[in-house]
Amino acid sequence: MSDLVPLTGEPLALDLVNTRPHVAGAPADLLATPADLRAWLVLQQDRLAEPAEGCTAADLAAVHAVREHICVAIEHARHGEQPPPAALQALNEAQLAAPAIRELAWDGTAITAARRRTGPPGRRLAAWLSESAADLLADPAVTRIRPCEAHDCVMLFLPAHPRRRWCSAARCGNRARVARYYQRHSRR
Repeated sequence: MSDLVPLTGEPLALDLVNTRPHVAGAPADLLATPADLRAWLVLQQDRLAEPAEGCTAADLAAVHAVREHICVAIEHARHGEQPPPAALQALNEAQLAAPAIRELAWDGTAITAARRRTGPPGRRLAAWLSESAADLLADPAVTRIRPCEAHDCVMLFLPAHPRRRWCSAARCGNRARVARYYQRHSRR
């Protein structure tokens, strides 16, 4: 992964979309290699139903494909427009490629039921990410997704507060405040 730390804490589908920031005015990919994907999965491990496993080029390709379809679908949905049917179909197919079951087990005192997906690791990961996208796209809040107001940022966020303007107060918000301070004090 680059020196840029991925933005996390938004809905999982948005965190995935936000792995393509602009660095020095040029697009970057924080998931450029299987190792980058593995590092991102470690950051997201408490939000995924299964632990991050060894990531392969095929796993990375599956995640890239899902990310692209999520980007397209969210861009339309946040404007209240119909996403292209091909994007929605691709997200549905990613979920179908690794069906989910509620696996029953005995923990020594009671029966537990945990959601588990079947299939190869890359397909399971693509399915979990597609399911996260489905949850977000079906939520009426999808129309509140906003781009960061920093002039050089392309990150998206779902504001918990209507006055939120930046993807991260520590990242873009701080830079904007420093720039305003510098402008005010350089005029003197």
